[in-house]
Amino acid sequence: MTPAEIAAYLAERGTWTYSRASGPGGQRRDHVATQARLEVTDADLAGLPAPIATRLRAALALADRPLRLRSGTERLREHNRARVVARLEVKVRGALEPPPPPRRPTRPSRASVERRLAEKRRRAATKAGRQTPDD
Repeated sequence: MTPAEIAAYLAERGTWTYSRASGPGGQRRDHVATQARLEVTDADLAGLPAPIATRLRAALALADRPLRLRSGTERLREHNRARVVARLEVKVRGALEPPPPPRRPTRPSRASVERRLAEKRRRAATKAGRQTPDD
C-alpha cells in the first residue's frame, strides 16, 4: 500500500468534525463550519496489514494519544479537508520510512587533528598574552 492509500484509508476511518473558523469569508464565515478536524485513534488502524499498523502506531504514538490534525485557512470545507488529508499523508510517509542505518564512528583525519591542535596552540598563545607579567 502506498502512503496516499493509507492516508485515504485513515481519513475514512477517522473522526471528522467541522466548526467555524477564523479567517477569510466575511459574513459567511460566521454561519458556515469550514474548519476541518480529523482525529485518528489506535482503533482506526484495524484492517491495515500488521507491519504497517505496528509501524504507524509506534511512529505516530497512537497508543498514547490520538493524532489530531486540523485546517481552517481555506474558505471551503472541502479544501480544508483536502489539506488535512495531505498533512496526514506526509505524516504517514514519514512514519513508514525505514530508520536510518546506525552511525559507524570514524577516526578523525590527520589534517583535522592537525587543524585542531594548531587552533589550540593559537588560542593558548592569545590567552597567554593576556596574563599579567610576573615581577
